[in-house]
Amino acid sequence: MMRLCANILMCMALGLISVQAWAAPPAHWSVGFHRLTFLDPLDHQPMQALAFYPSNQREQVTRIENYKVEATEDARIAMGRYPMLMLSHGNAGTPLALHDLITSLTRKGFVVVAVYHPGDNWKDHSRLGAVSNLYGRPLQISQAITSALAEPMLSPFIDPAQIGVIGYSAGGETALILSGARPNLDRLRKYCAEFPHDADACQTHGELLVDRDDLHPAADARVKALLLMAPLGLMFNRETLSQVHVPTLIYSGDSDKLLALDKNAAALARKLPMVSDYKLLAGAGHFVFMAPCDDEQKAAMPGLCNDADGVNREDIHRDLVRQAGHFFSQTLSEPSHAGMQTADQ
Repeated sequence: MMRLCANILMCMALGLISVQAWAAPPAHWSVGFHRLTFLDPLDHQPMQALAFYPSNQREQVTRIENYKVEATEDARIAMGRYPMLMLSHGNAGTPLALHDLITSLTRKGFVVVAVYHPGDNWKDHSRLGAVSNLYGRPLQISQAITSALAEPMLSPFIDPAQIGVIGYSAGGETALILSGARPNLDRLRKYCAEFPHDADACQTHGELLVDRDDLHPAADARVKALLLMAPLGLMFNRETLSQVHVPTLIYSGDSDKLLALDKNAAALARKLPMVSDYKLLAGAGHFVFMAPCDDEQKAAMPGLCNDADGVNREDIHRDLVRQAGHFFSQTLSEPSHAGMQTADQ
């Protein structure tokens, strides 16, 4: 995913619902955030996440990593027990590229934990193309879940029985492994032999660096639902997805130039055991899920910010927030998932 890596780096350099049993979300909810630090399960070095939560305190705009985020650090948490959504970003990215989705879902009554994947973020690429990254990212999300549930400031306000995962791009692959999927490395090799021109998926020519032989796919039973946006899914087939028994909402653009639609999002929509819905956005590209840009950013970073004619990123995000809020509200509250659409339907 080298083009994605380069685009994210350029962006940074330029600076440029819960299910609430008691009531519907009040209109006055704002967003607070708290910085989490815990140990990376791969090397026991510190790693970070940002936990966003509903607040009833007056909201401010905070600059984080040169993003203007509508949230106040360590604001007072609004009373309640909220479902928690974990966010896994794309290769060499940052979760704050989706800051508007994060804050919008928080206002609907979710705690959203945005995790920075060590070795695979905009500052650090040391694990890109390695087995430790493929299998380590899900372990990092699991550790972030544990950390958030143990954080004294947050834990009284989180419902540990209601946890979902949002995965963007490579984060989709991470989310699937957390839910029981098992990557097949031969599928990546075969894909890259057939499509060697795919410089993003095949930057290592279909061969991952085997830097760890002690890591394996590790599911987390605490994860109850998935939202996948432009997900990476090359290494999964129907058999390797057969243990993913959580409701899944999939979004993708039909003009994604980074990830081949028929080998990724569309294939997952066909093969996953439980797909609530598959939203294919006409004319949209891979970066449409990132926060809308202002005019200055659009001029400086056209590849990230400028969408095709007829594609309105703001409208897409409004619908995404509405659909995602409804999806997680329904699926995380239900004790069973009877009636969910299956891949064969």
